[in-house]
Amino acid sequence: MVETPPNVLGFINNAWFKYVMDFGNLGPDEGKGGKFLILPPGFEGEVSTDGYTDVVRTDTYAHWVLWRGYLDENGSPETAVSQTQEQFRIYPLSQADTPSEMTFVDVSGKEFNTIHLMDARIFEEINNVIQAEPLYGESPELLGYLAAIGIIKGQDFAPDTRMQSILERAAAAGAVTVKTLISKPRDELAYWYPGESNWQNAFPGGAYTFTIDGAMKHDFRSAFHFYATGITPAMAFKSPGKGSQYAFTYRDADGNALDGSKTYKPNVPANVPAKDFWSFTLYDNQTRSMLQTDKQFPALGSNDAGLVQNDDGSTDIYFGPEAPEGKESNWLQTVPGKGWNTIMRLYGPLEPWFDQTWRPGEIALVE
Repeated sequence: MVETPPNVLGFINNAWFKYVMDFGNLGPDEGKGGKFLILPPGFEGEVSTDGYTDVVRTDTYAHWVLWRGYLDENGSPETAVSQTQEQFRIYPLSQADTPSEMTFVDVSGKEFNTIHLMDARIFEEINNVIQAEPLYGESPELLGYLAAIGIIKGQDFAPDTRMQSILERAAAAGAVTVKTLISKPRDELAYWYPGESNWQNAFPGGAYTFTIDGAMKHDFRSAFHFYATGITPAMAFKSPGKGSQYAFTYRDADGNALDGSKTYKPNVPANVPAKDFWSFTLYDNQTRSMLQTDKQFPALGSNDAGLVQNDDGSTDIYFGPEAPEGKESNWLQTVPGKGWNTIMRLYGPLEPWFDQTWRPGEIALVE
């Protein structure tokens, strides 16, 4: 059983990071909060839907449950936090009458590592999933690739010296490959405005499955799951006034990699087509985590008090190691010696975003 809070954008993925369901503003609860029954792999019985917002079948035991809340009218996260603490519950169906108390751990402001390994130990992580989950949740083709290197359900994964050397080289090659695929893709489908802009689309062709014209686009899938992990069709389809849309880039207006020692300025044109709000967040190229700077959250957007607009209604944002004089309220800090990238998020995206009559400016180098 999963009981969800109101006014969130949320979804569940299975252990293979495949889409299971949405909840919240784009889910069947329509943002009011819901009560969902998740049925385990192999469940064959009939279950009444009475009393549930939805009943969902899944192919794995482990799941990834996540959502975004919203700042309240005072620009505070307190409402979203309190609604989560009051209404979010997850418990076995057998405890439906007397569910255990939830324990919420506040990790805000604390340093901890959430990223996957990027060396040969990644194969141990993969083996752990294979051993824990039913195989029918993943494709025989992918499982065959893993079996070829000794990752087989029910068997010990114990690569010999020769295979360990191969795995170490494979991991090194894989790590640099996915970083290249996400930061500078060759396929024009990866861009919002092909040939005119470096703003990239996380879901080329609008395909959250990364299958386009009947073909799996492996480069797009690998790049996305290196960069962002969680998946839902709600991120890809057109839903004016609801959900969210994203544009991201690793490069400036000239196509050069964004450099933490330099200063840049994108212009956000007036009348941003975002019913709720828009924002920029900075990320570390190597960890995919938020860039660690003097500011706890390296983000800036329309909800931030003090953000200054130009006379024409547009907004200049500055990225650099030091704030340009007089531009402190519109500045996000970068770190010399570190490459970075940024995501522009639009919440409640409106038609001008989808028909491309409005688009963000390029990230121009400030000389």
